[in-house]
Amino acid sequence: MSTVNTSEPTKPTRRQRAQATRRRIVKAAYDLFCEQGYTATTMDQIAAASDVAVQTVYFVFHTKGALLSRTYEYAVGGGDEPVIPQQQLWYAAMQAEPDITQALRHLVTGVGEIMRRVTPLYLVARIAADSDPDAAQVIASSGDLRAAGYREALQLLQAKAELCPGLTLERATHLLLLFVGMDVYHTLVQTHGWTHEEWVDWTISVVAEQVFDRTGFQGTHSPQESGRENGSQRGSEG
Repeated sequence: MSTVNTSEPTKPTRRQRAQATRRRIVKAAYDLFCEQGYTATTMDQIAAASDVAVQTVYFVFHTKGALLSRTYEYAVGGGDEPVIPQQQLWYAAMQAEPDITQALRHLVTGVGEIMRRVTPLYLVARIAADSDPDAAQVIASSGDLRAAGYREALQLLQAKAELCPGLTLERATHLLLLFVGMDVYHTLVQTHGWTHEEWVDWTISVVAEQVFDRTGFQGTHSPQESGRENGSQRGSEG
């Protein structure tokens, strides 16, 4: 005769409940910042969206600027428990790949997933930074971290191929910040309608040529093949 398990489910610990609350607040803040802007979003709105008292939001994060900083970590890390880029799977694949073009594909594909999440937050924070010192500090700090990360990645890539003649590591980092950056991603994908995959192929090609003097890269997603131009032409003719 089988016995019936009457034991109750294990209740989450106080630490687990606190972590869950923290995650809800960060997710709510990220969604609201991206949807209605950093300046327009209030701590009361974030509290309501995360189903906690506003005092809890202040207790956990103290200031709106600190919460913005944490949402950046959430966007970069890609989940409830953020993982820094250097510890994500694509980074290890880039490091292990001997071919420079394939290594760049790992880099751009991995960073591209981060671009999807970070770009909307970056755009609203950049607007707010003109009048909000906390937002300006978050933008500056995230930019410094991105530059350091790209410099580190370039040092790994230099073991696979030399930089363009006369190009220093510092200048190569500047180029990577431009080509694999939120402003270019926003312009091409979110403004001009490129697909994410088209951006990936274009970015690999331009970084290979402008940073590593490698030409002839053939991507799998050409902007000219998407039908976007034909659609625009038909719209203008109508």
